Amino acid sequence: MKTLKLIPAVILSLILFSCSGTEKIIIPLTDHAIIEDAYTIIWNGSSQAFRYTDNNWVRDEKYDYVFDVVQKRYKNQWKSVKNMHRLHTAYDGKAGNRDQTMYFELAYKAIKGTQVISDIHSSLGEGNGTSDEEFREQTFVINMNDTGMFVTYNKIKITQHYNYEEGVLTETVELLKEKDGVMTPFMKNEEKAYFYLKGKINHAPTQFEMVSK
Repeated sequence: MKTLKLIPAVILSLILFSCSGTEKIIIPLTDHAIIEDAYTIIWNGSSQAFRYTDNNWVRDEKYDYVFDVVQKRYKNQWKSVKNMHRLHTAYDGKAGNRDQTMYFELAYKAIKGTQVISDIHSSLGEGNGTSDEEFREQTFVINMNDTGMFVTYNKIKITQHYNYEEGVLTETVELLKEKDGVMTPFMKNEEKAYFYLKGKINHAPTQFEMVSK
C-alpha cells in the first residue's frame, strides 16, 4: 500500500450510536469474491463527538472513536465496510459495543441538474443522497431501522468532503430526531480520515531501530 500526502487526524461512517451486535450478519453474503472490478480505497481516521445541549454543541469525549473503512467503488455503486472502536475509558456503552461493524451500499442512479442522486442501503437503515459528478461533496440521510417513540434519534445525516488531492476525507455525522416534520439535533461526530491506495513501493516502509538504554 502507499499513502497520499498525509494530514494528521484531528478528530468517519462513522456512526455514533448504532447497536451492531456480533450475532447479526452486517455484510451481505455472496458465493463470489469480486476484487478486480472494484477501485478500492482504505480509509483510516478518528472522530470527535459533540452533544447538543441548550442550543449549543458541547464536546463529549467519551463517545469519540477511531475507525477504518474499506470502500470499493464499482461502476455507479459503492460498497463500504466500516469498523470503529471507542477508546475512552469512561464510555458507558449506551451507543452499543465499543467495537462495531457497519455496511453501506450507495447506488448512483441519475443526474438532476448538477447533482447525482443516490439510494442508500445500509446496516443502519435505508436512505438517499446527492453528490457532484466527481464525488467530492456528498450528503445523504439514512432513516434508522427499528425506531420507536422513545428513541433519542431516528435519522442520520452524513455530509462528506473528499479532498482527493490531499488524500483526506472530512465528514460530519449528525444524529437527528424527526417528529411532526421538525428536525431536532441530538449528537454529532466530526470525522477526519486519510486514505491509502493500492500501489508499489521501492523499499520496506519501516525498519527496526535499536533503542539505546
